[in-house]
Amino acid sequence: MRKRFQKGSLEKVRGEWVARWRQDGERKARKLGRTSQVTKAQAQSELAAILAPINNAKGEPSERKGFDDFVQHVYLPFYRRKWKRTTVMTNEDRLAHHLTSEYAPRPLGSFGRDELQSFLDRKGTTLSFSVVDHLRWDLKQIFDMAVAEGYLRRNPALLLFTPRECRRPEVRVMTLEEVRRLFSALEVRERLIAKLALLAGMRPGEIFGLKWTRLEADYADIRQRVYRGDIDSPKSVRSVRHAALSDGLLTSIDDWRAMSLDTSADAWVFASERLTTPLAKDNCWRRSFLQKLKPIGLAWANFQVMRRTHSSLLKELDVDPQVRAEQMGHTVDVNENVYTITSLKRRKEAVNALEKAVGA
Repeated sequence: MRKRFQKGSLEKVRGEWVARWRQDGERKARKLGRTSQVTKAQAQSELAAILAPINNAKGEPSERKGFDDFVQHVYLPFYRRKWKRTTVMTNEDRLAHHLTSEYAPRPLGSFGRDELQSFLDRKGTTLSFSVVDHLRWDLKQIFDMAVAEGYLRRNPALLLFTPRECRRPEVRVMTLEEVRRLFSALEVRERLIAKLALLAGMRPGEIFGLKWTRLEADYADIRQRVYRGDIDSPKSVRSVRHAALSDGLLTSIDDWRAMSLDTSADAWVFASERLTTPLAKDNCWRRSFLQKLKPIGLAWANFQVMRRTHSSLLKELDVDPQVRAEQMGHTVDVNENVYTITSLKRRKEAVNALEKAVGA
């Protein structure tokens, strides 16, 4: 007997989206989230993802399922529930620009490992290592889900690797002298922004997302961030923290407070000209930082460099790794392996100490 294709139904029940459908002769229902937080389109996509394996010929593999159809109606509806809003924006942009635009009509079962690796090799000639590595992970995760949902028997992206030819950015940190030069070149507002990055180790989104009520006597209470103009929660659970503020930094905050037009509790510390929105990071960097840093040869010292410098200089001062990690809002492993770079002077001292120890 031909199996009936079902669309299910979507209802609003006491402020929540509720999906209803039939499975194995029984009525099923699931709450999909508050109507104030989940749009109808997102709820419909999630319902479609629930029904996809049921409508898929009794759960048997269907390798003819289109790549774009699977991504839009199965993969994304599921992972949107896990990702932060800002992550959804970034991931959907990347998928649309690099994957679904190229593979939209292709059946899931038409992909092979060598073809997908060649795709990454080709992307590696023009894109950065980070972007290509994200594409590798996207492909693996999409096909992992296709296997888990019964659309494929094996994952053709399982063994993919990021080409070693991909461009990797130069990883640099500032010296103490360069930090001093940077501070001296900036005006009051920009100097404070730089100090929050270099001395307090805050991310740019956390700095521009600060409100006056979140600046306490000794710390910044980090509860939100700004990313692509979107006010969102911090990057991770560890990012929600109290970032300690040094005595001199607190003085700089008071100096900026005295100059600010609105210092009410709910006002932005770094507000745009309209005062109702936070200052845009990219605009601030282009208009207020670069014109001051280019003449002194520090145009390369962006916010990422400042934050990396914070971690690296603390290590030079023998600050405990756990303290560094908690101040910056991530794990010790990330702090040691991603953000911290030892100076050549420190390494020279280390090899001299080894040479002395062995008596060479």
